[in-house]
Amino acid sequence: MIRDLSETMRAILDDPALAASFPELAAAQILFDRPVEQFSPAQSTINLFLYDVRENMELRSNEPIIERNNGQATIHRAPMRVLCSYLLTAWPVGGPEPPLQEHRLLSQALQVLSQFPTITAPYLKGKLVGQEPPLPMITAQTDGLKNPAEFWTALGNKLRPSISLTVTISMQPFAPETATLAAASDVRVGVRTSPTETKIRTATLQGPFRVVGNVTDAANAPIAGATVAIASLGLTVTADASGVYSFAGLPPGTYSTRVQKGSKKKTVSLTVPAPVGSNYNLKLT
Repeated sequence: MIRDLSETMRAILDDPALAASFPELAAAQILFDRPVEQFSPAQSTINLFLYDVRENMELRSNEPIIERNNGQATIHRAPMRVLCSYLLTAWPVGGPEPPLQEHRLLSQALQVLSQFPTITAPYLKGKLVGQEPPLPMITAQTDGLKNPAEFWTALGNKLRPSISLTVTISMQPFAPETATLAAASDVRVGVRTSPTETKIRTATLQGPFRVVGNVTDAANAPIAGATVAIASLGLTVTADASGVYSFAGLPPGTYSTRVQKGSKKKTVSLTVPAPVGSNYNLKLT
């Protein structure tokens, strides 16, 4: 994925549309070499040296993404946000006054890259295509290399002007997890039959209750968008994409309940709280 990012950066700086406004930049080759003392390209070059890769802690999230479909939940852990830092340098070849040519190349690269607070879709390569959220890019940030002189000494080269460039990408090192959605549920409050049991004495049950169930067809497939109505209480809800519906704040009792989707409708008896061994699932056939 980091290679895809480097190919994306090359696509931005190699865009043929740059030739009209930035001819020197358009004619330069784009490399990703380590700019050591022996680095001496044969033609004018913009070099993007990837010098640092680390997690962007400011964008870390622990919130999972949950997809619900056909009674199953697919849980995606939040992706790792990875900050990739490049050092951009210009290496002109030929022509008079190389330092001024170097400055011109740096200026043109800075103007082009500054147009992208986030990298736009036409330039994205490989696994970066369609990545959400968009990739933020910071050009010429003030907190780039802390000590440029030490950096260049470590590379065995002389200090030269450069532009610091950082891009944050998303990496998903975690495999998704699947789980079965609850088919039906309610909340019961009361006194246990004994300290070691989880059963509740019927006479002590208290309301109101929140009930949840599934609306399915004859083949047990969820019916998205089915309406479930309790006319006596003036309540109507709509099942979600997984066929799940819920009511909150129901007092104990038995209710005539209508379930409907299009021309299909059915009236059933719904008892709250549900008797032992029963649930709130509704089948519309």
